[in-house]
Amino acid sequence: MTMTPDARESDRTRAVRNLENEFGELIHLVRRVLAENAERMSPGMLPGAYKIFTTIVRRESVTLSALAESLVADKGLVSRTVRDLEALGFITRTPDPDDGRSSLISPTERGLERLAIARAPQESSLLAVLDEWPVDDIDRLSLLLHSLRTGQRPS
Repeated sequence: MTMTPDARESDRTRAVRNLENEFGELIHLVRRVLAENAERMSPGMLPGAYKIFTTIVRRESVTLSALAESLVADKGLVSRTVRDLEALGFITRTPDPDDGRSSLISPTERGLERLAIARAPQESSLLAVLDEWPVDDIDRLSLLLHSLRTGQRPS
């Protein structure tokens, strides 16, 4: 049985809507996890501060301008949050060797230790959920999500 173009399109629309629904549920879960991790990192920490800190960790060393740009966030808000993270001892600033007017922001050992503690419950949950998955499926899902995020066709 050959499908008409309209039937194929409705199948695609249905599939995309199902994907959108799953993303909505996943986003809700991620928001909850970020809030819980932020609270474990430092009681009262907001999820946005946690996101800024994890971005610093991922980048290893970053200027305030580059951090704000990568987060598509207001530089003033990022600057205030960075000051708060510095006061908590989670980050440090060093002079930027490429620009004497700027500083490089990096995580401290204390910040990395707190992050490991904050992430531990979810990391073990994700490992448990994926325990029965073949590694090839996990790698494929990562590739597909990357392709979707970057707008590229998966290979």
